[in-house]
Amino acid sequence: MERMTDQPARWTQATTYPDMWADPDDDPRSSEGVSPDGELATLQEFLRDYRLTLRMKCEGLDAEQLARRSVPPSTMSLLGLLRHLAEVERDWRNWISDGERLSKLYGERDADFNGAVGEQAEVDAAYADLEREQAATDAALAEHPDLGERLGKDGIAVRELMVHRIEEYARHCGQADLLRECIDGRVGQ
Repeated sequence: MERMTDQPARWTQATTYPDMWADPDDDPRSSEGVSPDGELATLQEFLRDYRLTLRMKCEGLDAEQLARRSVPPSTMSLLGLLRHLAEVERDWRNWISDGERLSKLYGERDADFNGAVGEQAEVDAAYADLEREQAATDAALAEHPDLGERLGKDGIAVRELMVHRIEEYARHCGQADLLRECIDGRVGQ
Protein backbone atom coordinates (compact mmCIF):
# COMPACT_ATOMS: atom_id res chain seq x y z
CA MET A 1 0.00 0.00 0.00
CA GLU A 2 1.52 3.33 -1.09
CA ARG A 3 0.93 6.41 1.09
CA MET A 4 0.56 9.95 -0.16
CA THR A 5 2.94 12.27 1.64
CA ASP A 6 4.10 15.87 1.59
CA GLN A 7 7.65 14.72 2.25
CA PRO A 8 9.96 15.09 -0.75
CA ALA A 9 11.75 12.07 -2.15
CA ARG A 10 15.43 11.82 -1.20
CA TRP A 11 17.83 12.62 -4.04
CA THR A 12 21.35 13.78 -4.77
CA GLN A 13 22.87 15.70 -7.62
CA ALA A 14 25.96 13.49 -7.47
CA THR A 15 26.34 10.64 -9.92
CA THR A 16 29.70 9.25 -8.80
CA TYR A 17 28.88 8.48 -5.15
CA PRO A 18 25.26 8.34 -3.93
CA ASP A 19 26.05 9.88 -0.53
CA MET A 20 27.76 12.97 -1.93
CA TRP A 21 26.26 16.42 -2.38
CA ALA A 22 28.06 16.92 -5.69
CA ASP A 23 30.44 14.95 -7.83
CA PRO A 24 34.09 15.40 -6.83
CA ASP A 25 34.91 17.37 -9.98
CA ASP A 26 32.07 19.81 -9.19
CA ASP A 27 32.76 20.17 -5.47
CA PRO A 28 34.50 23.46 -4.58
CA ARG A 29 35.58 22.17 -1.17
CA SER A 30 39.06 20.82 -0.58
CA SER A 31 38.82 17.07 -0.81
CA GLU A 32 41.82 15.80 -2.71
CA GLY A 33 45.42 16.69 -3.19
CA VAL A 34 48.10 17.73 -0.76
CA SER A 35 46.91 19.03 2.58
CA PRO A 36 48.00 22.51 3.61
CA ASP A 37 51.27 23.03 5.45
CA GLY A 38 51.00 24.05 9.06
CA GLU A 39 48.36 24.24 11.73
CA LEU A 40 47.02 27.70 10.85
CA ALA A 41 46.61 26.83 7.16
CA THR A 42 44.88 23.57 8.10
CA LEU A 43 42.42 25.36 10.40
CA GLN A 44 41.73 27.99 7.75
CA GLU A 45 41.04 25.31 5.14
CA PHE A 46 38.59 23.47 7.41
CA LEU A 47 36.80 26.75 8.16
CA ARG A 48 36.66 27.62 4.45
CA ASP A 49 35.22 24.21 3.59
CA TYR A 50 32.50 24.38 6.25
CA ARG A 51 31.57 27.87 5.10
CA LEU A 52 31.27 26.55 1.54
CA THR A 53 29.21 23.60 2.75
CA LEU A 54 26.69 25.92 4.38
CA ARG A 55 26.38 27.97 1.19
CA MET A 56 26.01 24.81 -0.89
CA LYS A 57 23.17 23.60 1.35
CA CYS A 58 21.35 26.88 0.67
CA GLU A 59 21.95 27.06 -3.10
CA GLY A 60 19.03 26.70 -5.46
CA LEU A 61 16.34 27.51 -2.90
CA ASP A 62 13.96 30.46 -3.03
CA ALA A 63 13.34 32.87 -0.16
CA GLU A 64 10.36 30.95 1.17
CA GLN A 65 12.28 27.67 1.20
CA LEU A 66 15.27 29.24 2.94
CA ALA A 67 12.98 30.68 5.62
CA ARG A 68 11.03 27.44 6.13
CA ARG A 69 11.16 26.40 9.80
CA SER A 70 12.22 22.93 10.84
CA VAL A 71 9.69 21.54 13.33
CA PRO A 72 7.60 23.42 15.90
CA PRO A 73 8.46 24.96 18.29
CA SER A 74 11.91 25.44 16.72
CA THR A 75 12.60 28.69 14.90
CA MET A 76 15.50 27.15 12.97
CA SER A 77 15.69 27.63 9.21
CA LEU A 78 18.49 27.81 6.65
CA LEU A 79 18.01 31.57 6.43
CA GLY A 80 18.11 31.75 10.21
CA LEU A 81 21.40 29.84 10.18
CA LEU A 82 22.90 32.33 7.71
CA ARG A 83 21.79 35.21 9.93
CA HIS A 84 22.94 33.44 13.10
CA LEU A 85 26.41 32.81 11.73
CA ALA A 86 26.73 36.45 10.66
CA GLU A 87 25.83 37.38 14.24
CA VAL A 88 28.33 34.87 15.65
CA GLU A 89 31.14 36.08 13.38
CA ARG A 90 30.49 39.61 14.63
CA ASP A 91 30.49 38.48 18.25
CA TRP A 92 33.82 36.66 17.85
CA ARG A 93 35.39 40.04 17.15
CA ASN A 94 34.12 41.11 20.57
CA TRP A 95 36.08 38.22 22.09
CA ILE A 96 39.37 39.35 20.58
CA SER A 97 39.00 43.06 21.11
CA ASP A 98 39.74 45.14 24.16
CA GLY A 99 37.56 47.93 22.76
CA GLU A 100 33.88 48.70 22.88
CA ARG A 101 31.59 45.77 22.08
CA LEU A 102 30.02 45.63 18.64
CA SER A 103 26.23 45.77 18.75
CA LYS A 104 24.01 42.87 17.70
CA LEU A 105 23.08 42.81 14.00
CA TYR A 106 19.52 41.59 14.42
CA GLY A 107 18.59 42.34 18.01
CA GLU A 108 18.47 40.37 21.20
CA ARG A 109 17.81 36.70 21.92
CA ASP A 110 16.90 34.62 18.85
CA ALA A 111 16.22 37.66 16.65
CA ASP A 112 18.54 36.15 14.05
CA PHE A 113 16.14 33.21 13.70
CA ASN A 114 12.86 34.96 14.46
CA GLY A 115 13.48 37.64 11.83
CA ALA A 116 14.28 35.13 9.09
CA VAL A 117 11.28 35.69 6.86
CA GLY A 118 10.77 34.45 3.31
CA GLU A 119 11.47 37.69 1.44
CA GLN A 120 14.24 38.03 -1.13
CA ALA A 121 15.45 41.29 0.43
CA GLU A 122 16.00 39.42 3.73
CA VAL A 123 17.89 36.65 1.95
CA ASP A 124 20.10 39.13 0.09
CA ALA A 125 20.78 41.03 3.31
CA ALA A 126 21.64 37.82 5.18
CA TYR A 127 24.19 36.77 2.56
CA ALA A 128 25.71 40.28 2.51
CA ASP A 129 25.85 40.39 6.32
CA LEU A 130 27.49 36.97 6.51
CA GLU A 131 30.08 37.79 3.86
CA ARG A 132 30.89 41.14 5.49
CA GLU A 133 31.17 39.71 9.01
CA GLN A 134 33.28 36.74 7.88
CA ALA A 135 35.68 39.08 6.07
CA ALA A 136 35.92 41.40 9.08
CA THR A 137 36.64 38.54 11.49
CA ASP A 138 39.14 37.00 9.08
CA ALA A 139 40.90 40.36 8.73
CA ALA A 140 41.02 40.87 12.50
CA LEU A 141 42.52 37.42 13.02
CA ALA A 142 44.99 37.82 10.14
CA GLU A 143 46.73 40.36 12.37
CA HIS A 144 47.42 37.52 14.84
CA PRO A 145 49.02 34.56 13.00
CA ASP A 146 50.47 33.10 16.24
CA LEU A 147 47.90 30.50 17.31
CA GLY A 148 49.16 30.67 20.89
CA GLU A 149 48.66 34.43 21.20
CA ARG A 150 46.02 35.39 23.73
CA LEU A 151 43.60 38.15 22.82
CA GLY A 152 40.89 40.28 24.37
CA LYS A 153 39.82 40.81 27.95
CA ASP A 154 39.48 37.07 28.56
CA GLY A 155 42.81 36.16 27.00
CA ILE A 156 41.38 33.66 24.49
CA ALA A 157 44.03 31.94 22.40
CA VAL A 158 43.80 32.41 18.63
CA ARG A 159 43.89 28.59 18.30
CA GLU A 160 40.84 28.23 20.57
CA LEU A 161 38.97 30.82 18.59
CA MET A 162 39.78 29.11 15.28
CA VAL A 163 38.71 25.69 16.57
CA HIS A 164 35.53 27.17 18.04
CA ARG A 165 34.68 28.77 14.70
CA ILE A 166 35.13 25.43 12.91
CA GLU A 167 32.99 23.68 15.52
CA GLU A 168 30.24 26.28 15.15
CA TYR A 169 30.08 25.93 11.38
CA ALA A 170 30.35 22.13 11.51
CA ARG A 171 27.45 21.86 13.97
CA HIS A 172 25.28 24.16 11.92
CA CYS A 173 26.17 22.35 8.68
CA GLY A 174 24.80 19.18 10.26
CA GLN A 175 21.57 21.01 11.01
CA ALA A 176 21.57 22.40 7.48
CA ASP A 177 21.76 18.82 6.13
CA LEU A 178 18.49 17.95 7.81
CA LEU A 179 16.81 21.26 6.99
CA ARG A 180 17.65 20.91 3.30
CA GLU A 181 16.48 17.30 3.16
CA CYS A 182 13.12 18.35 4.64
CA ILE A 183 12.74 21.14 2.08
CA ASP A 184 13.39 19.33 -1.19
CA GLY A 185 14.80 15.90 -0.32
CA ARG A 186 18.37 16.65 -1.44
CA VAL A 187 20.94 14.72 0.55
CA GLY A 188 24.70 14.45 0.69
CA GLN A 189 27.63 15.49 2.83
